[in-house]
Amino acid sequence: MKVIVQRVKSASVSVNQKIVSKIGPGYLLLVGMKEGDTMKAVEFVARKVSNLRVFEDEDGKLNRSIHDTQGEILSISQFTVYGDVSKSNRPSFTDAMQYQEAEAFYHEFNRILEEEYHLVVKTGVFGEHMDVSLVNDGPVTIIIEKS
Repeated sequence: MKVIVQRVKSASVSVNQKIVSKIGPGYLLLVGMKEGDTMKAVEFVARKVSNLRVFEDEDGKLNRSIHDTQGEILSISQFTVYGDVSKSNRPSFTDAMQYQEAEAFYHEFNRILEEEYHLVVKTGVFGEHMDVSLVNDGPVTIIIEKS
């Protein structure tokens, strides 16, 4: 499982030119699952996202979590984070998890963030073409990956 975390001032996602979710300050998550991922990986990554300290404290150090800032999360399913271009210029997605299983893992990941870590999580629409807008804050971008 791989999640690209972007600290944002705001973010939104649209499907068919209609905004389906938007957030203020917090995280935009680009969430990808690969073949062989387990629920233990999902739990690990959710815990890392919840505890990640990438917001400045009073001394300007990255020492505060999303809990400390009462930030929100916009979680976007993104199988393309497992695009492999090592052998050609056209990405191969053979490592990406199959659609139905990936959808279940994605929903479980978001559920854990909401119910176990008490975070506000908004989502895009799994499997749809989405337009994602964001105002990156910093920019701060972190990749969390667990096999």
